Amino acid sequence: LIGPVMIAMMLGVLQFGIGMQNYNSLRAASAEVARYAVVNYQTNNKLSDSQLQNYMRSVATRAPYSLIETRLTVSIRDATTQRVTGAKEKTISLTYTIPTVLSFIGVQDIPLRYSRPVFLLNS
Repeated sequence: LIGPVMIAMMLGVLQFGIGMQNYNSLRAASAEVARYAVVNYQTNNKLSDSQLQNYMRSVATRAPYSLIETRLTVSIRDATTQRVTGAKEKTISLTYTIPTVLSFIGVQDIPLRYSRPVFLLNS
């Protein structure tokens, strides 16, 4: 009687670990893209939002992050309120759907969302 419950609990711990790894991948990949954008702006290479989105996809789907491209949504846009004078603020927003290992007990895929600001100095 306890066997199925214990298996579901162990798989739940596994699911939580997968979720944490994917969340950390989103954070680290967005930090890498933010650094890339800042460096390019400093060298007067002002990248478009679509160029940054493409770079974000390529970074997030290769090692060490290895996120599944079809489960990843990337949005990079100008912030509605620019908070720092002399800088352009952009917002990187990511959504990733974690594949579930708990579908046998009715748990659906779990969406993760992460967002971070990037401040680009105008030259």
